[in-house]
Amino acid sequence: MSLDVITIGRSSVDLYGAQVGGRLEDMGSFDKYIGGSPTNIACGTARLGLKSAVITAVGDEHMGRFIREQLQREGVDTRGVKTDPERLTALVLLGIRDDEQFPLIFYRENCADMGITEADIDEDFVAEARAVVATGTHLSHPRTEAAVKKALDLARKHGAKTALDIDYRPNLWGVAGHGEGESRFVESRAVTDKLLWTLHLFDLIVGTEEEFHIAGGSTDTLEALRAVRKVSGATLVCKRGALGAVAFTGDIPDSLDDGEAGPGFPIEVFNVLGAGDGFFAGLLKGWLDGEDWPTALKYANACGAFAVSRHGCTPAYPSWEELQFFFRRGIKRKDLRNDAELEQVHWATNRTGDWSTMRVFAFDHRMQLEEMDGASPEKIDAFKRLCLDAALAVKGDAPGYGILCDSRLGKHALWKAAGTGLWLGHPVEWPGSRPLALEPEIGKDFGGLAEWPRDHVVKCLCFCHPDDDAAMWAEQEAVIARLFESARRNRLEFLLEVIPSKVGPVDDETSSTIIQRFYDAGVYPDWWKLEPFKTESAWAKAVAAIDRNDPNTRGVVVLGLDAPEDELKACFALAAKFPLVKGFAVGRTIFGDAARAFFKGEMSEADAVSLMADRYRRLCAIWDAARAEARENLA
Repeated sequence: MSLDVITIGRSSVDLYGAQVGGRLEDMGSFDKYIGGSPTNIACGTARLGLKSAVITAVGDEHMGRFIREQLQREGVDTRGVKTDPERLTALVLLGIRDDEQFPLIFYRENCADMGITEADIDEDFVAEARAVVATGTHLSHPRTEAAVKKALDLARKHGAKTALDIDYRPNLWGVAGHGEGESRFVESRAVTDKLLWTLHLFDLIVGTEEEFHIAGGSTDTLEALRAVRKVSGATLVCKRGALGAVAFTGDIPDSLDDGEAGPGFPIEVFNVLGAGDGFFAGLLKGWLDGEDWPTALKYANACGAFAVSRHGCTPAYPSWEELQFFFRRGIKRKDLRNDAELEQVHWATNRTGDWSTMRVFAFDHRMQLEEMDGASPEKIDAFKRLCLDAALAVKGDAPGYGILCDSRLGKHALWKAAGTGLWLGHPVEWPGSRPLALEPEIGKDFGGLAEWPRDHVVKCLCFCHPDDDAAMWAEQEAVIARLFESARRNRLEFLLEVIPSKVGPVDDETSSTIIQRFYDAGVYPDWWKLEPFKTESAWAKAVAAIDRNDPNTRGVVVLGLDAPEDELKACFALAAKFPLVKGFAVGRTIFGDAARAFFKGEMSEADAVSLMADRYRRLCAIWDAARAEARENLA
C-alpha cells in the first residue's frame, strides 16, 4: 500500500486573529492557515513521517488553490481533493480570547467540502491506504454521509483499518446558532442516533468526554462509553483535557482511570484550537506503527501539548524529529512557544520546499548598477525584468532555480516572479553600508517585513571581520539579531551573507569564526551565503561550524564576486565536495556585460536576455557537473 492514511471530510481556510486576549470583534488583523479537522490530521501525520492523503473539496478560487498548494507543501497527497466549480471554499474566523475561550465563526453555507458525493470516492485510491479516518461533521448530511460510508466500506473491503474522530461541532450539525461556533456540546437525540448507527464501522473511535456524551446519549461519561461499546468493538480513546487520555479495548471499567494511559506533558495552555487534531495525528502515528496504546498515547499527548502551546492549528504540529528531540530533552519551560531551542527545531524541521539544489541568478545589485554609464532608476527596473526573463528561460519547468532581487530598483521583476516556482531572495541591507544599515522599506521598527510575501527569503549582507573592534561588532550584531527575530516573527526564511575579504585579510578560519560568532549571538540563518574559498580547509571549517550549531540548516550558497567563469568553475569544483553547499548565487558574471551595453543603448532587450540566459545556463551546467563529479568521487 502506497499510503498510510486517508482522511475524509472538511477543509477550510482558517483566518486566525493575530491579537491575543481580545474579543473577535476587536481583531485588527488575521493570519491565514489551512484548517478543518481531517485536513489538519492529514498534515499532522505527514509531519510525523506517515504518507497521508485527504478526500475533501475546495472551491475554484484563490482560497481553494491555497489549500491545495499548502497540502502539497506539507507533503499530503492531493489526488482526493476535488475542485468544485459551484461552491466556495469554507472559511473560519477564529480568535484566542484567553486560555479557555476561543470565539470562532464558521462560513460553511453550502461550502465546497459539503459537496462531496459517493461519485468522488475512487476505489483504487482508497485501496492504497492502510487506514481511512472520518470525522463527524460529514455524517451530518445525507450526501456527505453516503460518501463517507462508501469510503469506509471500501477500506474494510481492502483490509484497511478505519477510525473516527467524533469532532462534534453543534453548530455544524444545525443544533446551535452561527454565533455559537465555540460550543462543544449541545444535547441532540438526532445526532446521537445518527452516530450510534455508524459506530460499528470503525476500529478506532476518538473523542473528548463531551463527544462521547453525544455519541452515547448520556452526560455520564462511563454510561456513554458503555452505550458506544454496545454497538462497536472499536478501541475507544477518551480525551480528558489536562488529565490526558485513556484507551479502552474491551469492556468499560468502573473508572476512567482504569483505561490504558500514556504520560502527559504539563505545559501552559495558550490555544486549545486544533489540539484534538494534533492529538489524533500523534495517535495515528503510534497506532499505524504498531506501538502499544501507552506509547501511542504518549505521541498523541505530546502532539496535543505542542498544539495548545502555539498559534494556529497545523502550523503548531511537530515534525517527527522535533517530537524525538522533545522526548530526549524534556520540558525546559512550560510556555513551549517561548522555548528558543525547541522553536528552532520546530521551525527548521517543518520548512517546506525542496531546495537541495540552488542555482540562483543574483541581480539584487543596486550600487553597482547605479554607477554604470547611462543607468537610471527606470532603466535599472526595466533591466531587472530582463534578468527575470533570462532566469525563467533557463528554469523552464525544472526545480532548483532562484533569483535575488531587490524591491527598491527591481520591484516589478520581484512582483512578476511570484508564483513562478523560483526561490526568491529579497535583500534588506543598504548597499555598501558598514556598520550595517537597512533599506528604508524595512522601517526603523523592522515592521516592513510584515508586508512581505511569505515565500520571500530575507537576505542580508554584512561586511564584518573577526578583527573588527567591539563597538563595530556590537552594532552589527544588534541589527542582525533583531532582523533575524523579525524574520522569524513574520515566518520568513533568513539568509545571512558575510564577505570578510572586503574588510581585511582572510585565512582558512576567518569565515568559520564569523559563523560561530553569529550563532553565539542567537542567530540561526536558514541559509548562509559565503565567499568562494580557495582551499578545502576553509570550506571544511565553515561547514563544520554550521553543522555543529544547526544540523537542520537549509545550507550554503556560494557567491561570485564578479569572478570570470573559469575561476568560478574551479571554485564550484571545490565547494561541491561539501553536501551542505547547495549551489551558487552569482550576479555580475552573468549580467555585467549585458547591463553596461543595455544602459548605453548598445544592446536590445532580446539580445540582453539571450546573453544573460546563455551565461546563466552555462554556470548551472558547471555547477551540476561539479556536484555530479563530487558525488561520484564520494561513491
